[in-house]
Amino acid sequence: MKGNEAIAEAAIRAGVDAYFGYPITPQSEVLEYLTLQKPEERTGMVILQAESEVASINMIYGAAGTGKKVMTSSSSPGISLMQEGISYIAGAELPCLIVNVVRGGPGLGTIQPSQADYFQSTKGGGHGDYHLIVLAPASVQEMADFVDLAFELAFKYRNPAMILSDGLIGQMMEKVELPPQKARIDTYDQSWVITGKKNRERNIITSLNLDPELQYEHNLKLQEKYRRMSEDVMFEKFDCDDAEFLLVAYGSSARICQKVVEMARDRGKKLGLLRPQTLFPFPTEELNKLSRRVKGIMAVELSAGQMVEDVRLAVNGKVPVYHYGTPGGKIHSPEDVLGAVEEKFIGGL
Repeated sequence: MKGNEAIAEAAIRAGVDAYFGYPITPQSEVLEYLTLQKPEERTGMVILQAESEVASINMIYGAAGTGKKVMTSSSSPGISLMQEGISYIAGAELPCLIVNVVRGGPGLGTIQPSQADYFQSTKGGGHGDYHLIVLAPASVQEMADFVDLAFELAFKYRNPAMILSDGLIGQMMEKVELPPQKARIDTYDQSWVITGKKNRERNIITSLNLDPELQYEHNLKLQEKYRRMSEDVMFEKFDCDDAEFLLVAYGSSARICQKVVEMARDRGKKLGLLRPQTLFPFPTEELNKLSRRVKGIMAVELSAGQMVEDVRLAVNGKVPVYHYGTPGGKIHSPEDVLGAVEEKFIGGL
């Protein structure tokens, strides 16, 4: 299946109650697949093409308040249009899933793959002090697997979650093992859900609080929640046990870097790879540990340099941190990356 199709089918099988979205390349297959599959006949899942990305994220806001599993998907410019609504959802502490299949920018840019939405996804994107849970798949299999995981984390923390993919993984076709169909059964705390007042106090869901002291306390509560999310940090390590130099990459760049590690090892060079699967929470602690026993680190991204800032913060000056990136939708080759590694780590490799 294509990565976009895998996400769509996984959503049906995860028991998602509703999808609200709008087409934009390179993620349009998510909406197209869901429409063709008619999941309303299989599971009762509602599929609705909204009139815009602004409309779709506000539909998500409303539906999430009823405690249902709801999701949307888009690509970079469309996600930008959703930012105000995403901030509202984060402020109101509502669980939902947002899928971003990133394309090159800035502006309308190109439909080619990019990872230049890292800042937007991990640092908030909209206004205010908030974070999304951000998962970064590196294969079509993970595109499917991360749907259910995203909802588990979203409901655990009452927080919006994002699957941050890109046009390469969204459009590529690979074998995928799909999960079994889940029943649409609510197994989480529903004390906060709007169901109509039934012998209880009112549940009020809003991101508006005009009392500065109460808003201050609410923000402290949110920041504590974001700290607790580090319990669910996820990453993979490749050939890190004896590595003298380290690559850090996620998503499609991590796939390329796996080949780079193989090529370097074939030449007798001790290169390793750390692949974050969660970008928020970021594997700061693990990267800090690795930095104590390597001679240098290179962050590899399909961007002018964004994740590299989190890498530098994690390393905290222990070893040199370099960046290799290709912005604007250009995809680097393993040979390009290996050449950059050899140039920066002169004498080491």
